[in-house]
Order: sequence, then structure tokens, then C-alpha cells
Amino acid sequence: MEITARANAMAGRGEQYSLGRILGIWALAAVPMGILGWIVFPALSPDAGSDPLGAGVTRITLLTIGLIWQFVLSMIVVRQEEGNLRWETFKRRLRLNTPRDPKSGEPRRQLWLWVIPLLIVIVVAELSLMSYVNRLWTAIFPFFAEPAGYSMGSVFGSQEILDRLVGAWWFLGLYVANALFNTILGEELLFRGVLLPKMEDVFGKWSWVANGVLFGFYHVHQPWSILGSIVRGVLLYAFPSWRFRSTWMGIIVHSAQSVYMAFLILGVVLGLA
Repeated sequence: MEITARANAMAGRGEQYSLGRILGIWALAAVPMGILGWIVFPALSPDAGSDPLGAGVTRITLLTIGLIWQFVLSMIVVRQEEGNLRWETFKRRLRLNTPRDPKSGEPRRQLWLWVIPLLIVIVVAELSLMSYVNRLWTAIFPFFAEPAGYSMGSVFGSQEILDRLVGAWWFLGLYVANALFNTILGEELLFRGVLLPKMEDVFGKWSWVANGVLFGFYHVHQPWSILGSIVRGVLLYAFPSWRFRSTWMGIIVHSAQSVYMAFLILGVVLGLA
């Protein structure tokens, strides 16, 4: 038993979660986001369709609060399990380490090169595939279609609003804060750092698939993107993080779209749009 426990610890597995605990942590992330997206947001922006910028700012702010909660939740879980929040403990528990060879389990810096094709794949997928995936999803489930006033596209699709955002550095700062807690400190730490290493006893070698599916259905705050989020979550975020035993793989790939959007908003603020 001692040898098995040591081997599990070296592999980053540790004591595994039950299905109930996995779903409980998932719910603690998904339910607050759903409440913020479908109860608080409409209450604060009843005329979202007539004021796209105000609605967009409100929605980003609310969802950022939900993402910050996910970071806090990750800290609570690590503190409960490990007894402290020291960096070494945090890094080990959440697999914030160099990618490991799938066969030997040894860290190998060369494995960082896998990030390059993964980034190419996600760029191609976002530009040529995801819009079709999301349209297919809402065609099958039309009640999941995005309501008017919920899309940031309405903000960037109006030249009047783009003109109002020239010099609005606060808007760029708000988006950067949202992105930071979205693709690094929030979703990725919780799903690939907290949950993924603890799901193997329940889901075995398919734990990365289950993790990506949970990630997709966590998006109750924007159900029109659930299918696309499942595809991304399974293939581009969870699989490389599981395969190479490093949460950084999912973080880097997931952050690609945030970096793209940040540069897009920077151009708007600089008046280049």
C-alpha cells in the first residue's frame, strides 16, 4: 500500500475523488456562474438590447466575479487537502510543472514544443469550425440560442460604440482581469488543476474526456457554447494536460483566444478599429 501511495503521489494522482465530490466541485463552479448570468445580469440590465456597451460591461464584470470565485474555490480545496497554500504545495497539487513523458513520467522540457501544434489547431478551429459547431448546437436545441444583448459581438459590431471606446483603457483592463481569471486562475486551475488529477479512479483512462464534458456543461451561463466548449475542453485543454501531467498545457492553449481578444480590444482602445 505504501509503494502504491508513493507511486500515485509521484504521478500527481494522490487520493482520488468520488463521483459525488467531482460533481459537487463542478456544481460549486457552475451554479454561481448560472446565477450571475441568468438572474443577476437580467436584473441589472433589463434593457440589454438597447444598451449593448452597458450590458457588455455588466456581463463581463459579473462573470469575472464568478471566475474569481473559482480561484478562491481552488484555494479552499488545496488548503483543505494539503493543509497549507505554500507555492511548492500549490504547484505540486495543481500540476503546475514541466510536462512529463507519458511513458517514463519524467519531466522533459522538449515536450513544451507540443504547445505549437496545439496552438495552431485551436486557431484553425476557432476561425473555421467553432461557429458551425455552435450553430449546429443551437439548431438542435434552439432554446439555448444566445439572447439579444448577451453577445460582445453587438459591442464590436457598432461603429458608434467602437468610437466611444477609443481611449477607454478601463475597458481593456476589465477584459484582461476577466481573461486572467478565465484561462489561468479560474477555469483552468479548477478543471485541469483541481479536478483532472483526481478523476481517474472514477473514469479511468477516459478521465480527460469526462473532464472536458464537465467543462462544457459548466457553461450554463452561456449554453449556446456548450458543444463548442466540450470539443475544446476534451481535445485541446484536458487531453494535453492529462497526457503530459501538466496543467500548463491547458492554460497555454486556453489562453490563446484571450490573448487574441486582448490585442483586438487594444486596437479598439487605440482607435485603430
